[in-house]
Amino acid sequence: MQALDDLSQNVHLLLERYQALQQENARLREDSERQRNELIRTHSELLELQQQNRRIATANAMSAAEGKEEALKRINALIAQVDRAIGALKR
Repeated sequence: MQALDDLSQNVHLLLERYQALQQENARLREDSERQRNELIRTHSELLELQQQNRRIATANAMSAAEGKEEALKRINALIAQVDRAIGALKR
């Protein structure tokens, strides 16, 4: 009779542990799914930011090129003014 009671207690304990493990497994699956969704969202955000960064870098490169052209025009205009001033002083 004692062996039957021990077996019954062991089965009961086993079922309790099994249920606890099932609950833990369900919690871990939910947590995994949440993290997976967060990873997907973060990856999408990263790709969007990388595209934005490339657009900004391209815009800055174009702006710098335009700035160089403007600076060159201003320098040429200043050189022309200095040449005219020198020419006026020589007369």
